[in-house]
Amino acid sequence: MTGEKNIDEKVKELLARPIESMSDARAIVHVGQIVDLGADLHSSDITEKAIQLLDTLGTRSLCEVHQVLRLYFLSNAYATRVALAGEGSVWVWEQADRQKQIIELRRAVRHPGFEGVGPQRQCQILTNLANQLNTVGRFVEAIELWDRALALNPNFAMALGNRGAAFLHYARALYDRGHAGLLYVSAHDSLGRAVADTAEYETAEPGEIRASFGARRDNLLKYIKIERVRKSASLDGYDLGETPYERDYRTWCLRNRLFLNPLNDLGWHSIAARDVLMLPSLRAPISVLPPPYIGFFNQMKQEFVSARFSYYEGITAQGVHFSDRDVLLYNTLEYPAYCLAVERIRMAYRVAYSLLDKIGFFINSYFNVGYKPNQVYFSKVWRDPPGNKPKVSERFSKYENWPLRGLYWLSKDIYEEELQEVIEPDAQALKEVREHLEHKYLQVHQEWTGQKPSRGTEAFAIYALGREELAAKTLRVLKLVRAAMTYLSLAVHREEQERARSSGSGFIGSSTLDTWNDDWKQ
Repeated sequence: MTGEKNIDEKVKELLARPIESMSDARAIVHVGQIVDLGADLHSSDITEKAIQLLDTLGTRSLCEVHQVLRLYFLSNAYATRVALAGEGSVWVWEQADRQKQIIELRRAVRHPGFEGVGPQRQCQILTNLANQLNTVGRFVEAIELWDRALALNPNFAMALGNRGAAFLHYARALYDRGHAGLLYVSAHDSLGRAVADTAEYETAEPGEIRASFGARRDNLLKYIKIERVRKSASLDGYDLGETPYERDYRTWCLRNRLFLNPLNDLGWHSIAARDVLMLPSLRAPISVLPPPYIGFFNQMKQEFVSARFSYYEGITAQGVHFSDRDVLLYNTLEYPAYCLAVERIRMAYRVAYSLLDKIGFFINSYFNVGYKPNQVYFSKVWRDPPGNKPKVSERFSKYENWPLRGLYWLSKDIYEEELQEVIEPDAQALKEVREHLEHKYLQVHQEWTGQKPSRGTEAFAIYALGREELAAKTLRVLKLVRAAMTYLSLAVHREEQERARSSGSGFIGSSTLDTWNDDWKQ
């Protein structure tokens, strides 16, 4: 009793200290302690107090490093809120506090002060963000974030362990058992590194966490012959093309994880240098064989890989292309970037962004959502028609389809004015770039000049950005679409499994499709 009373007194004393008289550095540390205390004691009252204090700190002119720490502590406070909601909320698709947590972590990662907080804190922020994205089904993007953390510290245990667990679930979600086997090997290796003596944990007593990672690895060994799978296929040593240019292109795709191939999520291995992602086997009446979804997915794949190559040509082009010669243009003194290379980047952006609404069109038809074909949008298809309702449709709201939920949460990166519920801090800018590319005036200028381009007038607005900025945004959209197509394929696989279980007995025939020969692609 005496010990508990002393703890209560220390808590009261800590909460009673006013931060108004504290320096920024001391106030940040103090509030961080309160956030941790709320989590340790599972206290909603202490957590709410911490959030109020962090909001107060947000009104100060904090230095960049302190701003990042404030965002990090705020995300941790929202994480406590999520934990206090209990296990019953795990499959609820719409989770406001988890959404807030992701937003604050993303703001921290992209903040100019992120580099200044040091590798340890960077690893914590990147790992926490990856954990949350993985939980909601965005495992492709989560893996890349864990890898960023491990590039800073290869022994960071929480990134290793959580990445290993994600590989495990990713493998189970795949329809290709060969790919699944290689993901199981990566899951085993990552979990093994998380329990090794070299693993670095953030807590002095990591026994329970380490044991959890070890149990996952040991359980995996019970049903997968890891060493046999490892010997069955090498990840490297595969041909990357006939010419140096093709090899450079495929290497670039591998390094940026842009192949439509789950194995590209394991890293820069040449086994992944092929766009082999397809839809799984589909059930359909004989009258609609082959199902139109197969041809539609083919078309989306072709558009994506063409946009990807167009982007690559745009960023690697050298000199003036002959098609740009003798094209009369006036010098408006704004140093715009006029050339085929920039147009290729612009085209890549437009094509890639348009694929998101096509994915929405696919979802609407395949999952029988009910929108008319000309009313389907990726951000709205998750809600019952007319689509601007605040709640996700009952059709999806608790459906235990991890990749499909990932697609829903990915749609939150796409800005729609009617919804305005996004978790991507730059979502509105990405949408404005798309709209100006398609319908208005997007001016791309040369950044080396230092010239500030015109913003136009109220009646004739110009969206202006630098060539490198456009390239960076286009790459982000390409990676977003690549993840979305992966989630779509695996979401359909999960749904097909459910339909097979619920269809009952009856005659089911089978039909196979040949592949389209490369020599026919003319």
